[in-house]
Amino acid sequence: MPATMAHTPVLYQEALYWLDVRPGGVYVDATLGGAGHTRGILERGGQVVAFDRDPQAIARARALNLPRLTLVEANFRGLVGALERLGLAQVDGILADLGVSSFHLDDPSRGFSYQLEGPLDMRMGPEGPSAEEVVNTYSEEDIAQILYRYGEEPQARRIARYIVQNRPIKTTTQLAEVIRRATGYRAAGHPARRSFQALRIYVNDELGALEELLRGAEQVLRPGGRLVVISFHSLEDRLVKHFLRASTALVTLTKKPVAPSEDEARRNPRARSAKLRAAERGGGP
Repeated sequence: MPATMAHTPVLYQEALYWLDVRPGGVYVDATLGGAGHTRGILERGGQVVAFDRDPQAIARARALNLPRLTLVEANFRGLVGALERLGLAQVDGILADLGVSSFHLDDPSRGFSYQLEGPLDMRMGPEGPSAEEVVNTYSEEDIAQILYRYGEEPQARRIARYIVQNRPIKTTTQLAEVIRRATGYRAAGHPARRSFQALRIYVNDELGALEELLRGAEQVLRPGGRLVVISFHSLEDRLVKHFLRASTALVTLTKKPVAPSEDEARRNPRARSAKLRAAERGGGP
């Protein structure tokens, strides 16, 4: 994808405010994506170590030739080890925007959208099983559990039965149509939305990676360092909230999650479900 492709970072000003960027500080952008938040940190004089498991995102950012930027092509779950290899024991802040990048959603070849025809992939990086493998080889029971656990889909068992009955399923629109027939309703929103979310989360082990990132933040943030996490669905937000509540190292700064303004939600509909939580590393061990 070209480096000039439009990208709108969510909660941009709010994220930078809570990250409290200081000139000369070292910050981690755990989810590089379109480099929107990374650019904001760099413009404020920070140094950035940016992670992304997607080679295309790394290539786009490299082409921008931004100053004070170190790129790491890896899942952010490996945060601690990657920073150690760079000689960094501590950092001043960590930002994670957990939403699916616009580059992923708008590129049919990545298979994230139920509205665009493309291969049934959904992987953010080149590793691991694709959504096509899950849909076509997993048992009906396993598919139902995935849809219910990660998509909170109330019709998970019925959808799983229809999927198995209609295999092989090779494309995003094929799967979306099977789900539409299974649910049989035309309520607000697309009936495949929850199922696609569930498959994406499962394929990329997003919740497992997020938990490892949060544990890593406790280790590498220097006292006074900030953690800012932007989530887009209840499973992520719940995990972050409960982790911060239980942490003895991180002090929550946002008693309630920060939501987009009405203006931002109107300009960028993908921002509507975003929630930002921020915490600060205490002075203890």
